[in-house]
Amino acid sequence: MSAHDHSHHDHDHGHHGHSHGHHHALPTDHGRAFALAIGINSLFVVIEFVYGFIANSTALMADAGHNLSDVLGLALAWGAAILAKRAPNKNYTYGLRGSSIVAALLNALLLMLACGAIAWEAVQRFSAPPAVAGMTVSVVAAIGVAVNGFSAWLFMAGSKGDLNIRGAYQHMAADAAISLGVVISGIVIMYTGWAWLDPAVSLVIVAIIVVSTWSLLRESVQLVLAGVPPSIDSTEVSAFLGKQEGVSEVHDLHIWAMSTTETALTAHLVMPGGYPGDARVDAIGAKLRDDFKIAHCTLQVEEGTTDHGCALHPV
Repeated sequence: MSAHDHSHHDHDHGHHGHSHGHHHALPTDHGRAFALAIGINSLFVVIEFVYGFIANSTALMADAGHNLSDVLGLALAWGAAILAKRAPNKNYTYGLRGSSIVAALLNALLLMLACGAIAWEAVQRFSAPPAVAGMTVSVVAAIGVAVNGFSAWLFMAGSKGDLNIRGAYQHMAADAAISLGVVISGIVIMYTGWAWLDPAVSLVIVAIIVVSTWSLLRESVQLVLAGVPPSIDSTEVSAFLGKQEGVSEVHDLHIWAMSTTETALTAHLVMPGGYPGDARVDAIGAKLRDDFKIAHCTLQVEEGTTDHGCALHPV
């Protein structure tokens, strides 16, 4: 992982000290994983749709449609990962890190949209299920399990700490699940002739994907609205700051995500004894980074002689 670290301190604002320390960690480069996953999935979309049409399988064509949404989702996530590395400028002082949050949200919405389309088509087929070529369906879908399983594996490691990469991973894992379901339904149809099973399996898979995507959607919306990232307990952070030597009060604490991998914090620390020096504030910043994974913190030190409250008062 490429990273750059720097900190600066500015504590000459009248008689009140302000300290800023930040550490920016650039996202892990998943460029090769994205390129490979997009390439093999694009090829498979064409193959799967053609054979789905030939085999008269809604599940197979629906899977191809979902795979297409995956390719678009992967391209979206890749683009955001690249934009997140853009250097800050006078108009975007955090750079374009936030694009990864937008991509995660769009990825979740894309998944939900694909599920809606698959469910609609499946319901339409229930009234008059066409004959399905079970063998063709099973073989093509089995290839899909391999393609999507491999693609999911490419993003597995990065999915734990990056919501954007998690979106790509869930897209691939969901498609592997769909393909596996289609394999099973194709085999059963081949031996029983139960054509209704094809749309039924599609609906079951859609339900599974919606449930698994819900958390991605919820977390993405939370980050877009500058909410505290789910992995951080703001009460614990406040308590930690309040326990620091010389701190009598903590107020105007704000914690938000700059990207799907980086978190920022601002807080006012009331220290009646005055500014404790750069080393002490650096130590607090390092502790926030190590214990709470907050990479960019801005701490405003006040002596408490005037009211420094800001317009926002978080609960």
